[in-house]
Amino acid sequence: MKNPSLTIGVEEEYQIIDPETRELRSFITQFMESKGGAVEVVKGELKTGEVKPELHASMVELGTPVCHTSKEVKEALFEQRAHISRLAAERGLQIAAASTHPFSHWLGQEISPYERYYKTVQDHQIIAQRMLIFGMHVHIGIEDRDMAIDCMNVVRYMLPHLLALTTSSPFWSGRITGLKSYRSILFEELPRTGLPEEFSSWAAFDRFVQRLINTGCIADGSKIWWDVRPHYAFPTLEFRVPDICTRAEEAVAVASLIQAVVAWLCDLRKRNLTFRTYRPDMIYENKWRALRHGLDGRMIDFGKEEEASTKSLVRELLLLVDEQIDELGSREEIEVIYSILEHGTSADRQLRVFHENGGEANKEQALCAVVDHLVRETTEGISA
Repeated sequence: MKNPSLTIGVEEEYQIIDPETRELRSFITQFMESKGGAVEVVKGELKTGEVKPELHASMVELGTPVCHTSKEVKEALFEQRAHISRLAAERGLQIAAASTHPFSHWLGQEISPYERYYKTVQDHQIIAQRMLIFGMHVHIGIEDRDMAIDCMNVVRYMLPHLLALTTSSPFWSGRITGLKSYRSILFEELPRTGLPEEFSSWAAFDRFVQRLINTGCIADGSKIWWDVRPHYAFPTLEFRVPDICTRAEEAVAVASLIQAVVAWLCDLRKRNLTFRTYRPDMIYENKWRALRHGLDGRMIDFGKEEEASTKSLVRELLLLVDEQIDELGSREEIEVIYSILEHGTSADRQLRVFHENGGEANKEQALCAVVDHLVRETTEGISA
């Protein structure tokens, strides 16, 4: 059995912010036209390739190059945030990384003027129009497709842990939702989202996809939007469950943890061992707790059939992959997770800023303060 490459790639969807109104600003067409097409950040230069539009014109997506180590990911991600922030600043705009905007309403958003997005709205109607959410996708290289399926089956159990570490969407249309990841609720309104079922092999998964294609349900595998999926075009397992991390160092830490978890599961499989799989509806119980309470809640340890604090379960996960962290050389990057456990996620910090600036009694100013906070944190520690 060939060892997986365990390469890492990170895609992030950023908000385009008007610094005067703090509203989302539809500007993706101008970004694309100003560079003669899509652009990619590589070693300090912008070149044709990887900056992409998304469904709403107030969103811009960038993806890192394929990286082999956490340190490479950190360099690439910091560089891409610096460049997209500079590109925005040149046009009098700002960039923010959070999975919902604190107060911009979906009704005021333009759809990106590209055929694929018009088709998405045609297919999904108001559900697609309401999808004003921003995510982070982490790709881990697993060339053996059966191993990728086996890993997907097992890693579903850890997805709530990853979501709890990344929550950044506590607001929606100017209201506190009471949830730490409202993005997770919105996204599951689309078909073929959420947790995947268990598959016995790559062949079984491929038959499933082909049946959907043959019956006209989807055009290709890109229309399967599960929380984790084998990528339809690349030899990667793609993790789509996280909210986008506002701080770049936290995004790097979570991507590094995902790489270590995948390495651990692949090591188990090579030794003819595995981690027990659980029904999706059981895992959904933990996902709900993660999106509702983030790190401040309790999840279920289904092995022991008892509740435990979410923070303690994340620490247990870190211990499980401790050997792989050393093997991958990512301890420095993953240490940031302990800071998240101590001080909270972006969602926690946003709520603190809101209340520190008057909260409901001074709502407009408090929400603008949250946007300003997000803009600052998005490039924290980054030289633009």
